[in-house]
Amino acid sequence: MTENANHAHVIGAGPNGLAAAITLARAGRRVTVYEAEAQAGGGARTMELTLPGFHHDFGSAVHPMAASSPLFTRLPLERHGLQWIHGSAALAHPLDDGTAVTLEHDLRDAEAALGCDGRAWRRMVEPLVADWPAFLRDAMGPPALIPHHPLVMAKFGSYAFQPALTLARNHFAGERARALFAGLAAHSFLGLDQVLSSAVGLVIGAAAHAPGWPIPRGGSQAITDALIAHLVELGGEVLMNRRIASLDEVGPPRSMILCDLTPRQFLAVAGNRLQRTYSNAMRKFRYGPGAFKIDYALAQPIPWRAKECSRAITVHLGGTMEEVAQSEQAVAQGRIAERPFVLVAQPTLFDATRAPAGKHIAWVYCHVPNGSTVDMTTRIEDQLERFAPGFRDCVLARRVSSPAQLESMDANLVGGDINGGELSLRQFFLRPALGNYFTGTPNLYLCSASTPPGGGVHGMCGYHAARMALRRSCE
Repeated sequence: MTENANHAHVIGAGPNGLAAAITLARAGRRVTVYEAEAQAGGGARTMELTLPGFHHDFGSAVHPMAASSPLFTRLPLERHGLQWIHGSAALAHPLDDGTAVTLEHDLRDAEAALGCDGRAWRRMVEPLVADWPAFLRDAMGPPALIPHHPLVMAKFGSYAFQPALTLARNHFAGERARALFAGLAAHSFLGLDQVLSSAVGLVIGAAAHAPGWPIPRGGSQAITDALIAHLVELGGEVLMNRRIASLDEVGPPRSMILCDLTPRQFLAVAGNRLQRTYSNAMRKFRYGPGAFKIDYALAQPIPWRAKECSRAITVHLGGTMEEVAQSEQAVAQGRIAERPFVLVAQPTLFDATRAPAGKHIAWVYCHVPNGSTVDMTTRIEDQLERFAPGFRDCVLARRVSSPAQLESMDANLVGGDINGGELSLRQFFLRPALGNYFTGTPNLYLCSASTPPGGGVHGMCGYHAARMALRRSCE
């Protein structure tokens, strides 16, 4: 491979690595992407994890942020086969009385469904929904002292920096809305008494009324395949089964290199090129809780007691706000939750291509302490049986993935952390260190979920890192 000043290298073919590569290629760079695994995509892969013909998402399954990503929405991904599918409701959260509270796509319908708390919900999220592209420009970029849209961000901030429990108790009178918001906030992997837990809940909650919470037809691999097809169209290349042990394998020090790696992997491949202060910062980087995941092949749809659950691709299992909070507090304190908050995706209710005729799949996980070795299968299935009696009788096969097994299939999932690092206040602003994407070494950048705006399939970490690399190369 002949090296020249126009040749850029990207390590890792996850959504952020591919987004970085596309951004560089669109600017005229020749780009090579190196992927350690035989299948590109990182957390956006689809595989036969249980039985032949059952296509499961290895990592992410439902994609509100991909569907509204400021980068992805500007790319011709539909031309390369990406099709979005929506449930008739964005989310369902069943309760023990046999009903479920739903988060409807239309904000007026959501207000009606939430009853006495509908107006409070609308008051919180309507400013974000009304200016969704403007809001995302600030929310999905590096933290800025002066946002591009200060009024929108000020309104968001007035709610976002309250802990989720505080916000729910202060603004919702009923238990149904409180439970719904607790489930949304639990996506933060934080205790619900922690700052920033509300921020995550508000963003993904508002997303239900803007792009929605869709799945890609055929599975998350469709996002990856469309990104690769566009990159190849731009002249880039992706090399599979190319695990990089040292940056010297990629190119000389003058080469532009972007790494879709978390700090631990980055230190291993780049240690000899990093300044001591930056290396020390990487060693102090904190990873968040892990995920314990189960993929199911099912003989029939999940037999929910609450019929509303069959309207949504995503279902949150956890009962009341207090129960969800107890579950997430246990994990935040390094303990196992006996009644874990469980996230469920049931894509085959709306996409029959994912399983043999008449059969179904389910994608299920709960939060656990980072690196936990405790088998959560029984606890998860007890929660499923609680809200869907007879669930176990529907199971044809299951694939259990502990945090260690998730990490073995994607080295970026350290200890099962699917968000690229803890979402603490410090790591919100210094993610992973001062400079965010720039490592302090010329032409060397991080572009993983360990940089702003963090976890999720949206490509914005890669986009911002590539934009910075291009700007600095012109200085």
